[in-house]
Amino acid sequence: MKLWLVFCLAMLCMELQYGLCQQVKRRKVVGDNGGRPGGKRVKVRQPKVKDGSSRGHSLLTQVLDKGRFLRLGPTLTLTPGRDVELRCKGNNIGWSYPTYLDTFNDSRLSIKQSDKYGQLVLTSPSAADTGLYSCWVILCDGSECEKDREKTYVTYIYFTDKDNLFVPSAIYFEIVYLRPDRPAVVPCRVTDPKAKVSLHREVPPEEIPSNETLVTFDPRKGFVLKTPSPEDQGVLYCKAVTRGTPQISTKYQLLYVEVPSGPPFVSLETSSSSVRGGDHINLTCTVLGEPEVDMSFTWSYPGQGHRPVHIEASWRLVNRGMGYTTRISQSVLTVEDMETIDFGKYVCKVKNQQGETIMSTSVTSN
Repeated sequence: MKLWLVFCLAMLCMELQYGLCQQVKRRKVVGDNGGRPGGKRVKVRQPKVKDGSSRGHSLLTQVLDKGRFLRLGPTLTLTPGRDVELRCKGNNIGWSYPTYLDTFNDSRLSIKQSDKYGQLVLTSPSAADTGLYSCWVILCDGSECEKDREKTYVTYIYFTDKDNLFVPSAIYFEIVYLRPDRPAVVPCRVTDPKAKVSLHREVPPEEIPSNETLVTFDPRKGFVLKTPSPEDQGVLYCKAVTRGTPQISTKYQLLYVEVPSGPPFVSLETSSSSVRGGDHINLTCTVLGEPEVDMSFTWSYPGQGHRPVHIEASWRLVNRGMGYTTRISQSVLTVEDMETIDFGKYVCKVKNQQGETIMSTSVTSN
């Protein structure tokens, strides 16, 4: 009897083990085939893979009412008078905005940095605040920091004002220089990208037609003259129309430049190369250059540090040939009551944005 009981218990254990193994196998099959109990198939969702296309989403946003945010694209049109708050995601953010806000130390502009984002607030914006606003992530390695060009975001904001279709300027008569080797811009920017804008010459009165080859209009820049020539000189202005009365821009004096870009073209002359003790002498360092490019003059001379000299700098615009405009910059060094220590080599060094030029001459005793 005991043997029979042991035999039955052994058989029961074998059946239970066999059934458990079959259940495990069925579960594996169900999982591998993407199904579920009941015979219905389940659609397997693959995880999303991030790629480079995510970089196209701007981290520059505008804060709206009630904690809402608007992710900004290339342009944005707003109404003047209403405060603007921009945010850029990151714990170290740099900003750029219309330069005049810095020039006048405008207290309406505020920039702050928090742990998660940079913040730019502009209170009571006006048509004059129309321009480019951008932010970027700053990467630092120790004390060295640089702009992350892969994470730079730009938006051009129009503050549309029906009373100011053109972005106001502190200059009422602006000079635009024309060069044969680069496009020129008549900078009549508008506050409404939908405004119809035309370019006009004052004398003789005429409209200058806009086309795709010679003259184009960009509401963020103004009129672009792609290949300027001497014939484009004169006084020009822009006219803008939306739905009301046409408005006129600042006037622009267009001048054609004779001297190309590059290091200074310098000449050095003396009132006399051979003098005697007690004489006076003037040395004139002259530069022909681009009208709006400033020159920096530096002198070295025999009696430097021991003898008094007088140095005076000046510049003026001159017309050369048929309507060509050049800037003449000069620095004049004067030595009075010449002494033995004053005889020797005089050097004039001139620098501009493109480089520097050094000229020298010797003054000897007669």
